[in-house]
Parts: sequence; structure tokens; C-alpha cells
Amino acid sequence: MKTIDTEHYITSYLGRFSIKQMIAIPMVALLVSLIILGWSYYSTGSPVELGVEFTGGTIVTLESPDSYSSVQQEFASRFPDTPPISARDAGGGRVLLQFGPMDISQQLELNKYISSNYGQDVYLKQMSALYGTNLQQSAIKAVFFAFIGMAIIVYFIFKSIVPSGAVVLSAFSDIIIAATLMNLFNISLSLGTVAALLMLIGYSVDSDILLTTRVLKRRGTTDEKLRAAMKTGLTMTSTTLAAIFVLFVVSTFAHFVTSFSRIDIISDISIVLLLGLITDLMNTWMLNAGILKWYTSRDSSTRKKKRGRKK
Repeated sequence: MKTIDTEHYITSYLGRFSIKQMIAIPMVALLVSLIILGWSYYSTGSPVELGVEFTGGTIVTLESPDSYSSVQQEFASRFPDTPPISARDAGGGRVLLQFGPMDISQQLELNKYISSNYGQDVYLKQMSALYGTNLQQSAIKAVFFAFIGMAIIVYFIFKSIVPSGAVVLSAFSDIIIAATLMNLFNISLSLGTVAALLMLIGYSVDSDILLTTRVLKRRGTTDEKLRAAMKTGLTMTSTTLAAIFVLFVVSTFAHFVTSFSRIDIISDISIVLLLGLITDLMNTWMLNAGILKWYTSRDSSTRKKKRGRKK
């Protein structure tokens, strides 16, 4: 079986891209992402689409021999003032419907119609708009404090502004670009996707610290240290991507071939992690690596000047 010569491709990559190109490409992607999120916030009031946990509403899972589109049409005609926002196949002959916020009378009418037409084997999840707002604020605080804590720890590890700033910038870019991709792929912000964004901070810092430690604390030329770090880091990330991809396929599509229902929270977490880790490949091995190449080349030239002055 023919093996892939990863070292050859890594050497070719490092020789093809200049420091400016390595930094500029991820920064342009970050800038575009910030513009997209800013426009989304301006037009909708939120940088990403909010799920029912944050806006309030009702999720109904019921058994039906009809297709999910037929069930959605049935409820839309029965409740024209509060039609289902979305509907999909939940597997095992089940249909999942999502409704927006309702008042008490509308909620009672919906509950009565479901119990009289679909029996008691129905799953209802109700979330008030007030609770959703509080949950939204808690989620923002969780991401913010996790990010601040990560930045402080990274600075104490390296005790230098540029390498620490590169790690923080890379993690920040991962979160922003992942959120933008969520917008583009119509993935709403839910408790699962918030958890995925928090996990993404950890994955990002893991590869960035590996890279920064190898470049700053090992002997050899910068390109030699980058090659060694990339070989290890790409192996780690590709293994993680493969595992998460399998998790996404099983949690999202297993109900088509088995009686198991779709596992929404696992599906949400895995798809955001997939998008985020692919983004992290660019931010770690282009943005962070480019900044470190610039930093080490500047540092070495400064040392040479000091030696020349001493002579």
C-alpha cells in the first residue's frame, strides 16, 4: 500500500507561501466573517440564527405514517397564527415540529389538538421567551469567560505578547469563522452548538500550543521545527476529524437505516466541530505559523545586530 509522503507536502507548502501570504489569507477570511456576522446582527438582531432554547417556543415529536412535509402542512392549516417554523424526519416513523413562542391559550389549543389526534405518545418541549433570553446571556458569558481564561493561561505559559497573541487570535478566528459557517449552512445556535464552540476553543489552543512550543523551545531552524510540528499536529487533527465525522454520520443519518431516532444534540455538536476544526487547520498552520515565522526571524536578526555591536 502506497503511503502519503506528508513531509514532502509540508516542505512544499512552507516553501510556496511567504510569511505575508500565510498571515494575509486567514486575516482576510476573518475580516469577511466579521462583516457577515455584523450584517446578520444589523438585519436580524443576532449574529447567528438562534434556536428554540434561546428564543422560546415549542418542540413537538410525534408518530405519524405521513411525511414530515404533510404533517407540517396539517399543522400550518390548523394553526395559521402559529404555524410550525420547521419540520423534519426524526426517524422511526417520527416527525419533529418546531413552533415559535405562543401565549397560554395558543399553547393549550396546540396541546389539546395533539393529544386528541396523536395520542399520548408525544414528546413536547416548551421554552418560555424569558427563560430563553436568560439562557442566551448565560451562554454568552460562558464563551466570554472561557476565552478570557484561555488567554490568561496562554500568556503565563509563554510570557511573551506576540506568541501568546497569535494563539489567542487563532482561537478567536476559529470561533468567528465557525459562527459564520453556521450562518451560511443555516445551523442555529443551540445548547449543543454552544458546547461545540466551547470545545473548539480547547481544540484550537491544543494545536496552537503544540506549534508554539515546538517553534520557540526546540533547537533547529524555524522551518525544521515547523515541519515537525505540522507532521504531529496534522496527524492529531485528521484523527479527530475522522472520529467526529463518523459521529456526525451516525447521529444524523442512522435513522434512515435503523429504528433509532436522530440524536439532535450530538449532530449539532459534531457538525460545528467539523467546520471549526477545518477552519483551525488554516488558522493554526497559516496564521499562527506565519506570525511565529515572522517573530523568530525578527528575533534572530535582532540578536545578530546586538552581537555585531558588541564586536
